[in-house]
Amino acid sequence: MESVKCTLVTRFDRVVARFPDLTAVTSHDGDLTYRELDRRSDLLARELAATGVAPGARVVLLVPRGAGVPVGVLGILKAGAAYVPLDPDWPPERIAWTVRDSGARAVVSTSGPAGSLPDLGVDVLLLDRPTAPPAEPPAPATRGATTPDDPAYVIYTSGSTGTPKGVEVEHRNVVRLFDSTRERFGFDENDVWTLFHSTAFDFSVWEIWGALLFGGRLVVVPLETARSPEAFHDLLRGERVTVLNQTPSAFGRLAAADARSAHRLTGLRVVVFGGERLEPATLRDWVERHGDESPRLINMYGITEATVHASYRPLTRHDLDAHGPSPIGDPLPGLVFHVLGDDGRPVTRGEPGELYIEGPGLARGYLGRPEPTEERFIERTGPDGTVHRCHRTGDRVVALPQGGYGHLGRTDDRMKIRGHRVEPAEIETVLVRHADVSAAVVLPHDYGGGDVRVVAYVASDRPRADSLAPELGKTAAAALPPHMRPSAYVVLRELPLTRNGKVDKDRLPAPVAGATTTPVHLVADDHRARTATEQRIAGIWQSVLDVPEVPGIPGDADFFELGGTSLSLLRMFGQVNEAFGLGLDITVLIDGATVGTLARHVDHALSAQRRNT
Repeated sequence: MESVKCTLVTRFDRVVARFPDLTAVTSHDGDLTYRELDRRSDLLARELAATGVAPGARVVLLVPRGAGVPVGVLGILKAGAAYVPLDPDWPPERIAWTVRDSGARAVVSTSGPAGSLPDLGVDVLLLDRPTAPPAEPPAPATRGATTPDDPAYVIYTSGSTGTPKGVEVEHRNVVRLFDSTRERFGFDENDVWTLFHSTAFDFSVWEIWGALLFGGRLVVVPLETARSPEAFHDLLRGERVTVLNQTPSAFGRLAAADARSAHRLTGLRVVVFGGERLEPATLRDWVERHGDESPRLINMYGITEATVHASYRPLTRHDLDAHGPSPIGDPLPGLVFHVLGDDGRPVTRGEPGELYIEGPGLARGYLGRPEPTEERFIERTGPDGTVHRCHRTGDRVVALPQGGYGHLGRTDDRMKIRGHRVEPAEIETVLVRHADVSAAVVLPHDYGGGDVRVVAYVASDRPRADSLAPELGKTAAAALPPHMRPSAYVVLRELPLTRNGKVDKDRLPAPVAGATTTPVHLVADDHRARTATEQRIAGIWQSVLDVPEVPGIPGDADFFELGGTSLSLLRMFGQVNEAFGLGLDITVLIDGATVGTLARHVDHALSAQRRNT
């Protein structure tokens, strides 16, 4: 296969040669043609080489959404290094830890994120600093020498031991992914893709290279637009996006905005679902409006260790009424699915088991973690005596009677929160650092409508348990990315145990509003919501977030720090609009999701409404 002989850079070079003047990137901070993207990334590659970055090195990419993302990715690869994407919204402590753990030789960033970091002990190159007029960029032959077997990126996933693990994925893995799917999707230079997801989430790999390896256009979605289904719907329509990639949770919000919109997404030809389990019945309203052919709906199961996607399953209206496992289809060409029982033997067809994936899509392993690599990337001897390398996914699947596979859930405690894989142990490790916490267990809790949040149960003998939750919230905020921070803390004297001495999760109480589940930053009386509008909005927040009425919600408290999620934000915003008879767009919260900010916008809209009547 050709992909065995190609790197991402050599494949990109071919695209530049064919389509130099086509727009490669559309972004709020400027568009780039393929020629311009090639030139800017070449210059970055030369700067990296000048700092000592050599083939085989790793370089952290810490860049906010914008044209700097593809420039940074390509520049690092052209220098012969692998990129390690980190989210600028992560706490500085976690960013610094990842820089150290990855052994990064340098960091590519911008002045904003870089300004809040401690001394990392490595060179930091800023993409937004003023530069002298560039000399001629280096010729391709002078770039870092890279082979298809070299790592292209290292993406960190939540670790079951409490420590994140970096998954090393090689150039050939990514090129093979697109070689094996191009025929099914028909990707070409006429496609318009969105970069909707964080680069720290491997769905972004599919989005970036799906555009750049075929001459398509990559539209970088601003963070505030990604958080507003209405604004994102407008972007999709305005940019005439043809290929959309979404987690089912995010698509549910977009589909609701689509139902409210008078405009159709006429350019969209395919929607790819990934990142979390899909229930086809949730697509009913969408299919009733758009049908199942334009756009096509494709469910793709995958994991980071198998290079984003591992299966393909077109969805039709017949799937809407089906019961049973989530259909994930068949493995992509070159991959093999093995369904094994607890004894490591193949199960009878139709019986559930754990999924093991074999084939050329498998990552190299976990960076600097030989034991987890040996535990998850195993050698399995087939019936004919041939030894195959497989990845043990931890997912339960079943071969379906009509063909393909169905996803049943996880074999362990790992969770999916907003498309991100979350290991409870990593959060628990952070919480038990607190001096007053003797034990912690973390579970997902569905607050309704697919609004799944992280809930932490902690054991403590502190006399005033209600004062512990805010402290734990601050601890989590300093060490964990937003999607991993608990939305509620249930403080117990001790955690219930089974006869075997394990935490009895069935006996843990459901989170309810009260002092023991108070989220973060509920403060003194003089900071509470004061105006009539603020008090009314605060009441809605208390209902949506399960926040107790005492001490109440302060006017300057951030919705997400109080335990809110994207889904609960939308539910809250809808209730506010309904309560006041308004049609505000959620983008009014771009400067901060606080009671005070929202109240000011509500008062302004009400005043304008009165003037016009």
